[in-house]
Amino acid sequence: MAEREKINLEVTEAREEMTGEIPAEIEQVLPAEIEKRSFEIITEELGEIKLIPGTEPIVKRCIHTSADFDYAKNLVFSEHAVEKALSAIRNGASIVTDTQMGKSGINKKKLAQYGGKVHCFMSDEDVAVWAKEHQTTRAVASMEKAAALQEPLIFAIGNAPTALIRLYELIRQGRVCPELVIGVPVGFVNVVPSKELILTLDETPYIVARGRKGGSNIAACICNALLYMLEA
Repeated sequence: MAEREKINLEVTEAREEMTGEIPAEIEQVLPAEIEKRSFEIITEELGEIKLIPGTEPIVKRCIHTSADFDYAKNLVFSEHAVEKALSAIRNGASIVTDTQMGKSGINKKKLAQYGGKVHCFMSDEDVAVWAKEHQTTRAVASMEKAAALQEPLIFAIGNAPTALIRLYELIRQGRVCPELVIGVPVGFVNVVPSKELILTLDETPYIVARGRKGGSNIAACICNALLYMLEA
């Protein structure tokens, strides 16, 4: 009985705290205005940092997704990468990801409006078999499968540096010609070198997050930023 009285007392105290005055530093923002206010804060905190013309929506969305302002400095865009990517999406390009998380995060409905799809082959049985037979990763095997697709492709790699390395090799071999490579795997082992390989590609448009940072969420948000730019 005493324990129940103690719990009731704690609940009452919590309610009293919740119904008290809201601290001055807490902004009163309507749900529909939260994203808008977030981007206003991002713009304010970027201050005098100059972003490459045409890349601002992508950089800001990466910051919005991660709350990490390093993306204002570590994102590298090949010449005309954004324009080429937008044109590719308009013409029905599909997106290949290296994780189901990345696939889930991309706005498939908006992409479908232009005729594109999102592919992730990581869970496919034939990919698992190929990887086992060749003693390699599913990420590598999934890039092999993607290279066989007969459609324009954007690759959004946010997790596996082995996928990015194999994609680089496939490009050099002439087996695949991406409309855009989004190279943003996150981590420590082979992450930085895999990204640097993509930066050596002269004929392939790319968006790369140099260094260790990135992730499937960043890969997806770059794709979504491009889709939103088409509506602007």
